[in-house]
Amino acid sequence: MLPKAENQWTWEEAAHLLNRAGFGGNPREIGQLHAMGRYQAVEFLLKPAEPIDFLPAPEWTSPEERAEAARARFAAIRESRMAMKDMSAEAADRKRREIFQKFQQEERRQGLEAQGWWLDRMFRTQAPLREKMTLFWHDHFATSMQKVKEPSLLYGQNVTFREHALGNFKKLTHAMAQNPAMMLYLDLQTSKKGKPNENFAREVMELFTLGQGNYTEEDIRQAARAFTGYDINRFQGTVSHSKRNWDDGEKTFLGQKGKFDGDGIIDVIFQQPQAASYLAMKLWEYFAYENPPQAAVEDLAKTFRDGKFELVPLLREIFLSKEFYSPDCMANQIKSPVQFFIQMLKQLEVPSLPKGYALYVQSQLGQILFAPPNVAGWDWGKAWINTNTLLTRYQISGFLCKGNDSAPSREMGKVKGFGNGLQRMAEAAYAGPDYDALAPRAMREDVETMVDALIQRLFQRTLSGNVRERFIAYASEKKGVVFTNQEVAELLHLMMSTPHYQLT
Repeated sequence: MLPKAENQWTWEEAAHLLNRAGFGGNPREIGQLHAMGRYQAVEFLLKPAEPIDFLPAPEWTSPEERAEAARARFAAIRESRMAMKDMSAEAADRKRREIFQKFQQEERRQGLEAQGWWLDRMFRTQAPLREKMTLFWHDHFATSMQKVKEPSLLYGQNVTFREHALGNFKKLTHAMAQNPAMMLYLDLQTSKKGKPNENFAREVMELFTLGQGNYTEEDIRQAARAFTGYDINRFQGTVSHSKRNWDDGEKTFLGQKGKFDGDGIIDVIFQQPQAASYLAMKLWEYFAYENPPQAAVEDLAKTFRDGKFELVPLLREIFLSKEFYSPDCMANQIKSPVQFFIQMLKQLEVPSLPKGYALYVQSQLGQILFAPPNVAGWDWGKAWINTNTLLTRYQISGFLCKGNDSAPSREMGKVKGFGNGLQRMAEAAYAGPDYDALAPRAMREDVETMVDALIQRLFQRTLSGNVRERFIAYASEKKGVVFTNQEVAELLHLMMSTPHYQLT
């Protein structure tokens, strides 16, 4: 077990826990967590009281709406085929494109609505660790709208991630093996006896459970035989297993023999020692830092294995460890786009999520929910930052600090799927933060006091070098008879437009 941190902790350590195990918070929220004490704060995050369905889902996600939409779609295709019999080839092709364009527009609308709904959950939730783990699983078991094409299936998968977010890794892996979105993404529904598809069999070991080098190509072929015979009901969004299409022959997999089906293969995988260490290391890197010492990984893996792949004991050990609060860990992680945006909104105490602008932000910064780039998910860490994305972060922070006057309307129009309606919504729905709450009038009388308060709010740590002095000099230069709201906004923007603010 990793050496534990002392129960006594600092306000800065509480902020660090809330940033990493959630999406940050304002000084009041950090103070509330700090007042709990380290151990109780960790338990508060691990055992959320908030109902999992606290935010209503879009109407089209209900089973009834999904079934009705599927019936309407099939009926439209059937009717169009009948009509096209009497058309010329050119007219029939035009009609076919019109129909599918209509379907694509609806899929895009639902996809954008799903993204906004999830971002709103992250912003509003009182169970931040559960939502942060849902994001982790979305990256770990990556599927994308581009291939799945059915937002309701991706929504259903998202619900499954959330239900298992703080549950059992093995049970979640079993669930993903029969998840419609995952099946469509990795072509598992095409895998039949005599013609197995190897996509899922490969990724379930390489990316989901064991990592490269812990299986052979023959193991992939044998596992693929076991993962045959699964079918998707498009009307209900459910999965069934056909014994007629399943290869019921004996397989030799990871040194074991048996007439394995998909569940049997996963059971064998979780008997391998690497199944515990692979995810333990990935979770440490997600919440702490990259390339941890091997001894630490072994300690975490033992906890995970002894706990039969329950996530709560593993996460508890991470968040209570001395190393999690070490200088190597604190303020050394580059914020992902989602973290950057949601944490900024919380620090600015914005009352509601500007949904239209949120959709613009994820597109511009390269982390579009429900659309990771490939089955390996997103590249994290330094991959989030380049010259273009850093400049865009500075522009985004300017808009959030100053409000509509800095809305990048022309740039928003260029985003694929970001039409004029969303553009207008983004610009009209956000007026900026409450400056009097962030920097009360009395505080503005003393520039150093105001700067220190804003540093604590935005950075939650002492800034190195002459950074603080630069902020004070800027504020002193700006100050006239009174320090206006516009000047507060400009000071906030300056602070957020620094390399230091990109770290959490």
